[in-house]
Amino acid sequence: MVMLTIVAGCAAPPARAPLVSSPAPVVPRAVVAPAPVFEYEQDPIYRLLIAEFAGQRGHLDVAVAQYMALAESLRDVNLAQRATRIAVFGRDDGAALAAASVWVELAPLDMEARQIVAAMFIRHGDADAALQHLEYILAHDHEEPGNRLRMIANLLGREADRNTALEVMGRLLEKFDDDMDALLAYSLLAIRAEKLDLARKAMIRIAERTELSSNVAMAYLAVLQKQEKLPEAIDWLDHILSINPKQFGLRLIYARLLADGNRYEEARIQFNVLSEESPDNTDIAFALGLLNLQAGRIDDAAINFEHLIKLDTRRDEAHFYLGEVEEARKHPAAAIAHYLAVEGGANYFAAQLRHALVLSSQDKVDEAIKLLDSVTIEPGRQIYDLARAKGEILTDHERYAEALSIFDSALANGEFNSELLYTRAMLAEKMGRVDLLERDLRTIIEAEPENAQALNALGYTLADRTDRYAEAHELIARAMAISANDFYILDSMGWVLYRLGRLDEAVAHLEKARQLRNDPEVAAHLGEVLWVLGRHDAARNVWDSALRDTPDDQKLLDVINRLSR
Repeated sequence: MVMLTIVAGCAAPPARAPLVSSPAPVVPRAVVAPAPVFEYEQDPIYRLLIAEFAGQRGHLDVAVAQYMALAESLRDVNLAQRATRIAVFGRDDGAALAAASVWVELAPLDMEARQIVAAMFIRHGDADAALQHLEYILAHDHEEPGNRLRMIANLLGREADRNTALEVMGRLLEKFDDDMDALLAYSLLAIRAEKLDLARKAMIRIAERTELSSNVAMAYLAVLQKQEKLPEAIDWLDHILSINPKQFGLRLIYARLLADGNRYEEARIQFNVLSEESPDNTDIAFALGLLNLQAGRIDDAAINFEHLIKLDTRRDEAHFYLGEVEEARKHPAAAIAHYLAVEGGANYFAAQLRHALVLSSQDKVDEAIKLLDSVTIEPGRQIYDLARAKGEILTDHERYAEALSIFDSALANGEFNSELLYTRAMLAEKMGRVDLLERDLRTIIEAEPENAQALNALGYTLADRTDRYAEAHELIARAMAISANDFYILDSMGWVLYRLGRLDEAVAHLEKARQLRNDPEVAAHLGEVLWVLGRHDAARNVWDSALRDTPDDQKLLDVINRLSR
C-alpha cells in the first residue's frame, strides 16, 4: 500500500512510512480577525449621491437634508450654499434659514449668504435677526452706500411679510435718515404695506429736499384710488407741488386727477401751466383743448386744436373737435369742413353723425338721412348709434312716425340696448304714448335697477301725465338714493311732492335744483309752486330770472301765461 502526501510548495519524493506510527504534531489554526462592518450610510460619497439623485427626482427635502448634513460634517461652504439654493427653490423657508445660517457661519464675508439669511428671518417675522445681517452688509460691502441700500430695498420689497420688511427698513433709516435712497425705499415699502401715513411723511421729506419720483407718486396714488380716496390724493399732490412747484411729472398727474374728479376748471388751470412749460407736448395741448371746450372757452380751444394740426399730430381728433368749435360759433359750413377732414380713428364714425346733425340744423333733413344711410358701420353698438342719430333728427323735425319706425327696426332683433330704448321712450312721451314709454323704461329698470335716469324719467312722467303719484314718488326716491345731487332728479322730486300736496317740501327740492342750474323748466315748476302758495312776487322773480337767459322757452311761457293772466 502506497501512501501519498501533498505538501504545498515541496517537490521532494515521498518518504518511507515508519513501522510504528507516532502521533501527528498539532499545528495551531491561524486566528482570522472579523471583517469590519462598512457604515455606508455615513460615507460622504454615498450621501452626496443620495442628495443628487433625490434632487433630480424632485425630493428636495431629502436633498437639502443630505447636503446640510454633509456641509456640517465636512465644514464645506459649497455644500451649504447648494443646500440653501435648493431649499429656497423649494420654498422651504425653515430649511433655507438653517442652511443659509451654516453658509454664513462658514463664509461670514459672503454678502449673498447674509442677504438670504436676512430674507429668511423676515419671513419668520424676526426683524432683530434680519437687521443684524443687513447692518453687517452695510458695514462691510464695498459697494457705494446708495447701491447697498437699493439692493436691500429690492430685497425687502420682494418679501411677502410687508410689515416686518417695513420695520426693518425703518430701523435702517434711523442710521441713514439723510439718504434719499433709503427714504425712497422706505416710502415704497410703506406703500406696499398700505401704511399710507408713514409713506406720506417719507415722501414729503423727499419732496422737501429733491424731486419726488413720478413712479413713486403713482404707486402711492394707486393705493389711494383703490381705497376710493381721490380727494385725498388731489390734496396730497397739491401739498407736494406747494413744496416743490417745478415737478412737471407730478403736475401732469395732478391735472389729470383734477379732471377725473370733475374739477374741470382747476384741471384747465393746471394744464395751462403745463402748456406754458411744454408748448409742443401734444397730450397736454389735446387735454387743454378738451377742457377749454368743456368750459365754453371756444376761442382758446380752437387755438389748442389748431396747434395740434400745425404739429402734424392727432389731426383726426383735432379736426373733430374743431368741428364742434365751429358748431358752437354757428359756422355750419366750417364745422362740416372739419368733420369731412376726419379720415379715420376713433372719431371717424362720430364725425359723420355730427355732419348729419349739422345738416339737420340747416333743415336739410333728407340730405342728413341720406348721408347717414351711406355710412359704413361696424357690427354692434354703431347700429344703435346710427339709429339714434336718424331718429333724433326726425324727432327734432316732428317726423315722429318715421323716427319711431327707425327705432322699432333697430330694436326688432330683441337685443337689449338701454340708450336706444330710452331714446324711444322719450319719443313716446312726445307722441303721448305713455304706455310705450312705461314699457321701455321698465325694461331698462328691470335690466339695470340702478339706472337713475330711467327711474327718474318714469317717475316724472307718471307724476306729470297720470295720477299715479305714490308710484311716481317711489321711483323718483329710488333715483335720488342713487344720485342725490342730480338737478333733474331734484326737479322731479319737487314736482311729484307738489302733485302730492306737499308744497313746502316741493319748494325746498326745486330751489336746490335751481341752485345747481338755472334751467327754464325748473324755474317753471318752482314758480308754479310758489304761485300756488300765494308767494306771487317770489314766483315772478324766478320767472323773470329764467326769461333773461331763455326768453323763448315755450314751457316757461305757457306756465306764466296760465297762472298770471
